[in-house]
Amino acid sequence: MMDWLSPEAATALALSLRVSLVAVLASLPIGILVALVLARWRFPGHGLLNGLVHLPLILPPVVTGYLLLLTFGRKGWVGATLWDWFGFTFAFRWTGAALAAAVMAFPLLVRAIRLAIEAVDPKLEEAAATLGASRPMVFLTVTLPLILPGVIAGAVLAFAKAMGEFGATITFVANIPGETQTLPTAIYSFLQVPGGDGPALRLVGISVAVAMLALVLSEVLARRVARRIAGR
Repeated sequence: MMDWLSPEAATALALSLRVSLVAVLASLPIGILVALVLARWRFPGHGLLNGLVHLPLILPPVVTGYLLLLTFGRKGWVGATLWDWFGFTFAFRWTGAALAAAVMAFPLLVRAIRLAIEAVDPKLEEAAATLGASRPMVFLTVTLPLILPGVIAGAVLAFAKAMGEFGATITFVANIPGETQTLPTAIYSFLQVPGGDGPALRLVGISVAVAMLALVLSEVLARRVARRIAGR
């Protein structure tokens, strides 16, 4: 295996999987909450919140990465506080790559979950509330089980997006082997040197295989959850 995949490429693959998984797990609770707010409430600033959520989809990734650097870099208004108080920084660390991936994947995550929530009949939630269930309990016992296929779909979309993230990542945390070099940035590095086409092509194949595996797994899980909800 190591003859086929160089240590540098193997490290980039492992880092990409870790970054993508952390990005999805960290953003999932926030994504569910934001999707619920957008789907069930109307308030001043609703359109603004919706626009901010989807902003990474329409901004050039390099712009998003630069904004992250301005915000979470050591001299950024959030990053400076994190560094001064906790000695922690996102910039040029693998955690920064996870943050960039989470930001870029967040719109896809929220959209899939929001569509799932909007497909749930509000009368089901109202019926549970009339029986004395609190809002959190209604969500946990009624809404969440019904939207679980949408949550899975959103999580897989976010994971795939995180695996393929390039522009924001390389702008925010650079391309440091073993620290911030993910699959896309490793492919880019291989393409910049003579004889790098072969390793780059192998990483492209791995990227495609991981993405397809994630999609197949999500389809299987979504179908199982849907059958369980239907009582079959």
